[in-house]
Amino acid sequence: MAVEYLKKADKTAATGEQDVRATVQAILDDIEAGGEAKAREYAAKFDKWEGEIVVSREAREAAAEKVPQRQKDDIRFAHDHVRRFAEAQKDAIRDAQVELRPGLVAGHRNIPMGAAGCYVPGGRYSHVASAIMSVTTAKVAGVAQVIACSPPKPGEGVNPAILYTLDLCGADTVLALGGVQGIAAMAFGLFGGDPADILVGPGNQFVAEAKRILYGRVGIDMFAGPSEVMVIADQTADAEIVAWDLVGQAEHGYNSPAWLVALDRGLAEKVLDLVPKFIAELPEVNRVNSEAAWRDYGEIVVVGSREEAVRVSDDYASEHLEVHCADLDWWLRNLRNYGSLFLGEETTVAFGDKTSGPNHILPTKGAARYTGGLSVGKFMKTVTWQRMTRDANRDIAQVTARISRLEGMEGHAKTADVRLAKWFPNERFDLSAVE
Repeated sequence: MAVEYLKKADKTAATGEQDVRATVQAILDDIEAGGEAKAREYAAKFDKWEGEIVVSREAREAAAEKVPQRQKDDIRFAHDHVRRFAEAQKDAIRDAQVELRPGLVAGHRNIPMGAAGCYVPGGRYSHVASAIMSVTTAKVAGVAQVIACSPPKPGEGVNPAILYTLDLCGADTVLALGGVQGIAAMAFGLFGGDPADILVGPGNQFVAEAKRILYGRVGIDMFAGPSEVMVIADQTADAEIVAWDLVGQAEHGYNSPAWLVALDRGLAEKVLDLVPKFIAELPEVNRVNSEAAWRDYGEIVVVGSREEAVRVSDDYASEHLEVHCADLDWWLRNLRNYGSLFLGEETTVAFGDKTSGPNHILPTKGAARYTGGLSVGKFMKTVTWQRMTRDANRDIAQVTARISRLEGMEGHAKTADVRLAKWFPNERFDLSAVE
């Protein structure tokens, strides 16, 4: 059967991006020119914060005293899972060395970056999980200096639970800065920190755009957009669980897409009926966000086969992909484009977002076609090296000289010629390009 939409979105994740770009560029330019003083001005303007920007050791320790023990235990529970998963990833990353021919040895090394900037949202929601995901992974990778920033609340500063989490995970410096000014401070090395080699972490559209503009000058984890979820469900799925899993992601914000790909029309119709009812049960702010997200970005697609479902899913390349279907191993083998995959109704995006272990900083807006989420490898660069004997030069230099002349690069060719002349003075070589 053809793909059928019971509900089609009016907007996409890219809607409104142009409106943000000019504003963000102007702020970045202003802070780069004006330095710390300008960053403080923007902190006062946007966060209503005029206190210290660098959170002191004393303030960090005082914040920990405000966090209830059960919250500390829960944060440590999640940190342990994320750290252990990151350690397993690092164990899978190996340096390499190979002798390509006698006398020619080449290899690669995996070197941690010197400084990483981790953005931790702290506005509408206090994202302790994002602090765990970013800082822990950077530290496991071996990054020497991890700078974290999080928006302060007027008169209070950075959320105490976030500060406790950043301390637990090993952040070297914490900045009480949010938004574009926080990203700028980490990128430009303000307030005593080294300029970040990479910027990571989720944030609103202004944070995401700041990272996009700075990419190239610094590394970034990915081009991030609003959080999104897709659920693939067949006739075995529980409509209530599916509906709640869609609503649970829609509450991220007014522009967070939630998509259902259903292999059963009856299930799709049940979910279509349930989602608005479940949204109505949420607290006001969450409800308003979810209503807008479902109205403008939500979709329900009915397909006739699991192969069609895979094609639709891979085309969307969703950030989070849940599968509520029979034969989960088949789906694991056949699905290709997703940020993170959740197999079976026993798991859900919220588990991955908060505690289960794999990183929740994931590609959006179709970027899962070419990249995965944040991992230890994102904080490391793979660099190559080579060494060779003089005898190995005999063949390598001849071929290099001829290819260089074929390409019209005589200077390159001469670097090979001079070595052959030095080490093999009594031998004749044909070093000309073949016409």
